[in-house]
Amino acid sequence: MYSFEQKPDLNITPLVDVMLVLLAIMMVTAPVIEYEESINLPKGSRSKTITQSKKIDIQMLKDNEVLINKDKIKLQNFADSFVLFAKGKSRDTPVHIRADKNLKYSSVMEVLRGIKEVGFLKVSLITNE
Repeated sequence: MYSFEQKPDLNITPLVDVMLVLLAIMMVTAPVIEYEESINLPKGSRSKTITQSKKIDIQMLKDNEVLINKDKIKLQNFADSFVLFAKGKSRDTPVHIRADKNLKYSSVMEVLRGIKEVGFLKVSLITNE
């Protein structure tokens, strides 16, 4: 018979085990779940046209020659030639540099320094991959 003076023992070990298993399952499956929300975007006006800004292509060849938009110059004369080339050009124009992989690092840095001194800040090094 049950006595009201006795305190019952609660065994919560199975409850804790089940909760830990559920927690582990949630931790594994939560990163996989993707939520998708459908959004109705407004239509844009077609009256505005986007103009492509011209870029400056610089190619550095392995024989210490530099091509600025297909104009060939020597690497030693790059800084002065680029100053003359950049007259009248916007400083927001992107500059793309393609350098031969066998060139010395210092040669590429010399070209980058010359471009920075003129005031161009949007400079990218272009690779094949």
